[in-house]
Amino acid sequence: MKHLIALVVALVMVVIFFGGFMVGRVTAPQPTDMAPTPLPEGTMCTQDAVQCPDGSYVGRTGPSCEFVCPIAATSERVRVTSPLPNTFVTSPLTVTGEAAGWYFEGSFPVTLVNWDGLIIAEGVATAQGDWMTSEFVPFVATLTFTSPYKDGDQDFMKRGALILKKDNPSGLPENDESKEIPVSFAP
Repeated sequence: MKHLIALVVALVMVVIFFGGFMVGRVTAPQPTDMAPTPLPEGTMCTQDAVQCPDGSYVGRTGPSCEFVCPIAATSERVRVTSPLPNTFVTSPLTVTGEAAGWYFEGSFPVTLVNWDGLIIAEGVATAQGDWMTSEFVPFVATLTFTSPYKDGDQDFMKRGALILKKDNPSGLPENDESKEIPVSFAP
């Protein structure tokens, strides 16, 4: 008899627990919007990448690990007059143009990469006037490098890119801007 009473009590407790669980599920408030829920602090985003409309690649970022492509107008804040896109470049390479709001302490970084993204030269574009303005200010940079393309190499090895990057002392991703110019290497 004792065992029967204990069994009935256990069964009643299971029914009460399960019933309470089901009532809680049914009466719980349902989400009214489908906005992404921010992940808990310290959550790491996966290392996926996506190509943006401007041709650049970005990884996941932010509290919801979303892809954030650069604003299309960013490349309009820097104009490169030399080298022109898809032209052959040789060392030393002089880069000229004008930029608005890209300078910090009168300069911003410039990088030259091969077809595979390997950095072959780095330098600094220097303002040729008062850089503390929202107007366009001329710049010049000189990069010295050894051509990664040799006679007899496959044609794709001629390709490279000149990358100009807005100086961003804050380090905040929303302040990042860059412009990439495709170039070709002479042997």
